[in-house]
Amino acid sequence: MATQPPADELSLPAVFQSRWKSNPDPTALPFPRDNPPFALTSIDWQQLCLRDANWTPHSWDNLRQLISTGRLDELKRWPSQLKAYLAWTQHVKAQYGSGTAYLLTQRLLWEPLDDPAGAMAFDVRNVVPFEDSEDFKVLRNDWPYGHEQGIRHICVWLKQRLPVDSEGALSDKGKMMVESFIDREFRVKAGEEQRDSKVLWFKNTTNLQSVRGLEHLHVLVRDVDNDVLKQWLV
Repeated sequence: MATQPPADELSLPAVFQSRWKSNPDPTALPFPRDNPPFALTSIDWQQLCLRDANWTPHSWDNLRQLISTGRLDELKRWPSQLKAYLAWTQHVKAQYGSGTAYLLTQRLLWEPLDDPAGAMAFDVRNVVPFEDSEDFKVLRNDWPYGHEQGIRHICVWLKQRLPVDSEGALSDKGKMMVESFIDREFRVKAGEEQRDSKVLWFKNTTNLQSVRGLEHLHVLVRDVDNDVLKQWLV
């Protein structure tokens, strides 16, 4: 584990968002139109033209449908949140060089290995993903998709890479690994009796990831006690 550096309070998403809300023109793009901080989809561009009052957040049923049918590109943030996220991404790139560097030094506290090939790698206790709790970390998603009240968005960050296909989507083996982990770590602890009633998960394909250097999953939970949430979150 890397030595914890002094906390960068101004880069904390919650602090940054509170300052961003005071922006005199929150509808303005926080980046040059021809140079966004990361690749944006056509849906992202549509969101940037909206105000929050003109957009309806995702319901649980809608989230379940989009995830089950693989329409992950249709998952959206609140328009104001998307602008703030893009502004924050620019900020941490200027401060740390990349969002990945920020996550490693301020949130995950993981020290990458020196790799001549340039690939991101870490010391692990077990080469098999999810088999040792020291090899992954569960954090609240600081920039969640726009969903109705009562839904919590969590990210699971891994030191190992999961098996994927040529499109960057999980392979069958990778899906089995994740399903087993989600069952024991989230569904059981949430007391889920009917599948997908309290827990949903997905892994973005490479083209939809804003943080590509670090392996991670998205988990959505609802109707879960705070005591259970505390068991998961660092």
